[in-house]
Amino acid sequence: ARRGRSSSLARREEIPTMSAALSLKCNVCGVQLRSVAEAQSHGEATGHSDFAESTEAVLNLTCVACGKPCRSETEKDIHSKRTGHTEFVDKTHEQTKTVDTEGEMKAIGDEMKAELGLPIEASSDANKDDAMVVDGCSDEETVEPEVDAALVTELQSMGFSRNKAVRALHFTGTDSVEQAVNWIVEHEKDAEIDDPLTVRLSKARKKTPLSKEEARKKSGGA
Repeated sequence: ARRGRSSSLARREEIPTMSAALSLKCNVCGVQLRSVAEAQSHGEATGHSDFAESTEAVLNLTCVACGKPCRSETEKDIHSKRTGHTEFVDKTHEQTKTVDTEGEMKAIGDEMKAELGLPIEASSDANKDDAMVVDGCSDEETVEPEVDAALVTELQSMGFSRNKAVRALHFTGTDSVEQAVNWIVEHEKDAEIDDPLTVRLSKARKKTPLSKEEARKKSGGA
């Protein structure tokens, strides 16, 4: 038994430290979960809050008769006793996906912000894509993005420069002065905060603020 345990540990140590996470493991009860959303639901149901990324995939033993997926041998045995179904197919590797913990947590955070009516911060990559055109990569004309002129004037009357106002309104896609001000405050230390903003002509049209339902769908919510 000790030899088996040692070899198991050895195999685990051979896994590269940068291997992609295939599940999230609850360190309290040991259950493995496929996503941050599942971990969140598990935490709400059990009170457990200690989770860690794991390179071990969540088991998927699918009942041939009814298609029910079982995540453990115990669950499979219970299902067999209740239904009489005895044939299962291991589809673990077919349905295994890497867990993007950071991305999923951001999506959940964005969904919560959308429900509360708070501004959703655009990703740095998206901002860079909008704000810059690499020489030689695009011949498309660049222009100042379309934003609500009345809101720009209102922000200027509050002491903010036109460039800051345009950036805030464009990147948030908001029609709320308060949200635009929050964006400016959060990005006050950005090096380009007071520079004129130009984007590709195809992206210059005024963004339509997302409804709560649209924001939820865009962030990956059900």
